[in-house]
Amino acid sequence: MGKAKRERTLKDTEAKAVLRMVRTSPQKLNLVAAQIRGKKVEKALAELEFSRKRIATSVKKTLESAIANAENNHGLDTDALVVSEAFVGKAMVLKRFHARARGRGARIEKPFSHLTIVVREVEEAV
Repeated sequence: MGKAKRERTLKDTEAKAVLRMVRTSPQKLNLVAAQIRGKKVEKALAELEFSRKRIATSVKKTLESAIANAENNHGLDTDALVVSEAFVGKAMVLKRFHARARGRGARIEKPFSHLTIVVREVEEAV
């Protein structure tokens, strides 16, 4: 008994990792994701290592997770991996209240976002 196995949505040469509910705005996270999109994995890791953005460490961990998934779960060669997709989605927004002058209030929004990184194995051009 049990559930039937779900069909794989990615190709055989792809692996992914998802970072959910990260406490930063999607706009800021997308700036870092755009830096690594389409690059070789080694170059993308180096780019994230020396990035000055706070969220770059979380993106780096997610990329390392995608690389580990490719190697351990799907048997892909880590030297031939490329970041094929890195996309950001909106998550929930915490609404907070900040007291202002004359008894008024101002709304403070604290957005969360999701990050998905897909790595693909490509053949080396000789």
